[in-house]
Amino acid sequence: MTVIPPKPFQDERGSGIAGLDQRSREVFRRLVDTYLETGEPVGSRTISRILPSNLSPASVRNVMMDLEDSGLIFSPHTSAGRVPTEVGLRFFVDALLEVGSVAPEERARIDAQIAGSNRTRRFEDVLGEATTLLSGLSHCAGVVMAPKMNAPLKHIEFVSLAPGRALVIIVAEDGAVENRVIEVPPGLPPAALTRAANYLSARFQGKTIVEVKRFVREEMDHLERELGEISAKVVEAGVAVWSGDIDPESKTLIVKGQANLLEKPTALDDLENKKELIQLLGLAEAGEGVRIFIGSENKLFSLSGSSLIVAPYRNSEEKIVGILGIIGPTRMNYARIIPMVDYTAKVVGRLLT
Repeated sequence: MTVIPPKPFQDERGSGIAGLDQRSREVFRRLVDTYLETGEPVGSRTISRILPSNLSPASVRNVMMDLEDSGLIFSPHTSAGRVPTEVGLRFFVDALLEVGSVAPEERARIDAQIAGSNRTRRFEDVLGEATTLLSGLSHCAGVVMAPKMNAPLKHIEFVSLAPGRALVIIVAEDGAVENRVIEVPPGLPPAALTRAANYLSARFQGKTIVEVKRFVREEMDHLERELGEISAKVVEAGVAVWSGDIDPESKTLIVKGQANLLEKPTALDDLENKKELIQLLGLAEAGEGVRIFIGSENKLFSLSGSSLIVAPYRNSEEKIVGILGIIGPTRMNYARIIPMVDYTAKVVGRLLT
């Protein structure tokens, strides 16, 4: 499993965070582990008790003062306890976190609920189940971003709307019907639209939009010879708008488990901002593994202080076709949730092979 930070960790204070000595790293790691487990500020006496070495509370306090000067921890109020900053959490996740594997009982539940059913399901329903499952296991909100249509095609039709504009109607084998407006050459004869629709319906029935897009991209010269240049351009435009080439935000967004975020109303506001959420999820499509965004590292979470853990899922050609993961508070069990998200993405991907 690969965990990819949004950007390489940098010590913005110039105080050598990445060069912390072993004792400072151990104190910091124990502080963050305890905070993520309890949600409470952690004091020097608590850390002294759990350290494997005999380090006095006074010595721990000195280390904590250095960590605070480095910007890794701070005191939320006048007590002696400290909690990690967002910079500290990022350093912890990138440099100190020990990510394990998915617990056997959680692995079995993921397999059973997502991949174990023999009933016929639309792939979008599978994604909905995966989102609900992630939400339940993590006690956060589950999110999935997928292409608008994944099911094999049944029928495609072009309808002239006005000079220079046409409507593309796609019917999938699972019964889903969607339409989109495209631009076409002014004065386009109706026969050109008919030829384009008949060609697509006859040649690509039972194929996914990804397969159609690949053929059109690779065989454009053949299309022009068979259909004529104008009809071939209509086919190209119709396929492009469905594959996201014209409208990259044309994605299906599934969110489950919003109730888990009720304690932070601003986090619910983040989920309502679907455009920015889709753009943020889209960043993970460029990576090979799990992506983690913490708090104000992204402007979407600048107020709520939420964290996002996502992983891509792939089709039979190992191409990334969607993203799934969870949104929750920055105080979450990263070591447990990261492998859970990664494994769920792999199970979903296997259903596409």
